Amino acid sequence: MEQTVVKATLGRDLGSRPSRRLRAEGKLPGVVYGLGKDPQTVAVDYLELRTALNVPTGMNTVFTLEVEGASETVLVRTVQRDPIKRVVTHADFLRIDPDQSVRVKVPIIMVGEGTNVTENGGMIEQQMFEIEVEVAPNAIPEEIEADISIMTLERGLSVADLNFPNSVIPLVAEEISVVAPVIPRAAKVAEDEEGAELLEGEEGEEGAGGDDAGGDESSAADGEE
Repeated sequence: MEQTVVKATLGRDLGSRPSRRLRAEGKLPGVVYGLGKDPQTVAVDYLELRTALNVPTGMNTVFTLEVEGASETVLVRTVQRDPIKRVVTHADFLRIDPDQSVRVKVPIIMVGEGTNVTENGGMIEQQMFEIEVEVAPNAIPEEIEADISIMTLERGLSVADLNFPNSVIPLVAEEISVVAPVIPRAAKVAEDEEGAELLEGEEGEEGAGGDDAGGDESSAADGEE
């Protein structure tokens, strides 16, 4: 499949002031690294990069970075954001070999209906929202599905229950919890109180039966005398 091309320029000045000037011009400072080559400081057009990543695979999109005539196949490995404005201020581009697997983090989404849990007073809590996997660059999935329809109040979902495509290898222990059933505190308290009332009722019935039995034995004894 043909890759999107994003153009980059070399030779940008380092430091916060030059970086601010670049961003004011609509450029994003970054670094290209990986595959045993020397890191390169670059600047890319911010809108061009955003367009390249505005696809279902998002940050896991493989594209071509054209660095002044030389082409590199890359992924955006990390981005830095302004802590207040939350705009992207820097990007790290990882060189990859199209013929070698890469490690990426893929979002986890819940699918199906957890009716067995909800109809029995429980709630469903997602505990893991992305998972690191190893996969070929041309087979990176958009997301990994967690089917909550198989859940019960006693059974959650672990990594082993996720629906991984054949070419995707999870890099997380299979017993780690992904989605868990939760009984709300109010429901748990009500359940405990109901159990306590039931137990008290049973004890009361046993006590009443014992008194009657004792009275019968006493009457019988009196009659014999």
